[in-house]
Amino acid sequence: MKRILRVTLLMILLSLMLGNVHRAVDASGSAYFEQPLCLPGMPDDGTCLMLGPAQVIAELKAAGFTYPPRGLPAATPPSEMGVMPVFIAQINIPEDEPAPIYASFEDARTGTNPIRFIEAGRMRFVSYIERRDDVDGTHYVKLASGEWTRAAPAAYPRFQGLEFYENPKNNFGWMITESESYVAPSFNAPKTGVVYSKHSLFQVFDTVEAEGYLWYQIAPGEWINSHVSGVVILRPDPPEGVNTNRWIELDLFQQTAMVYEDGQLLFATLMTSGWEPFYTKPGLFTIYEKKELADMLGSFEADRSDYYLFQDVPWQMYYDEARAIHTAYWRTNFGYVGSHGCVNLSPGDAHWMFLWANEGDYVWVHDTSGRTPTDPSYYGPGAP
Repeated sequence: MKRILRVTLLMILLSLMLGNVHRAVDASGSAYFEQPLCLPGMPDDGTCLMLGPAQVIAELKAAGFTYPPRGLPAATPPSEMGVMPVFIAQINIPEDEPAPIYASFEDARTGTNPIRFIEAGRMRFVSYIERRDDVDGTHYVKLASGEWTRAAPAAYPRFQGLEFYENPKNNFGWMITESESYVAPSFNAPKTGVVYSKHSLFQVFDTVEAEGYLWYQIAPGEWINSHVSGVVILRPDPPEGVNTNRWIELDLFQQTAMVYEDGQLLFATLMTSGWEPFYTKPGLFTIYEKKELADMLGSFEADRSDYYLFQDVPWQMYYDEARAIHTAYWRTNFGYVGSHGCVNLSPGDAHWMFLWANEGDYVWVHDTSGRTPTDPSYYGPGAP
């Protein structure tokens, strides 16, 4: 009984105390603390407190970030687009030696009775229809001509760009090498501890120039620089001189290639254009010839010490003398300069563009950095 009484008295005291607190709040005349917290995404109209998660989301929105995060309106094309129509092998004898070609596998294996030679050179790739290895594991391949040579089957790049179904809201890009982000746009800023792998996709929410590079904000408190990335700058309006609704854009500074139609970005990817002194010439051009499969070979030096041979290069689109957009099955990295003037794409990307493009379509080549020579007299015919 005494215990029940003590509990009853305690409850009465508590109720009196709470009543006094309530009256004290009422006496203050402030209704601010009676308002509920705003839910994330609610407008700041004075009917709720913009604190906690709602405040964080509002601040992110003001900085250009969406909640929930919005992905790009795009997808990777089917992987089958990147399957090569031929088998490729690289001649694996010393580059300063001509490569012998034989009439039979037995002659190739024993190194006897060569019937002709492929010139010496560092980059020599052949297409083949059959492969054999000897007991020592040396590779030999049979050419479409029925001849044999010593060459090792080569892997080719599987990277593919993005196909878009509407224009994205932000610029975007890919990492071209593994790199860690910074907390601010400076090499002196601390790193975040977040490491992005090669070909990681990101959106750009802000861009600043600092320390000789462009810096891109890719997440709250995360920045990467133009040295480790290739970015697509959205330009849906036709370039000057383009009087149709279709064009290809080649951005030499960013090393990105884009396809536009009716003001919509249809496709975007990384590319490789010409390096000094074999720059890819800026200007406005039109595709004058398409080749589904053809050899590319030649040299620039008088002594032909830089001879190259790429047999059966698929999906070529010629737009400026010998300069073309085409597959580069021998290349492992895109997003960097490195060709002799042509625009190199992965097999899947070249295939996509080849199917879309028509002879007569415009190709707009430009360099926003101004580092590429624009005087037409500087340029030769170009090469892969």
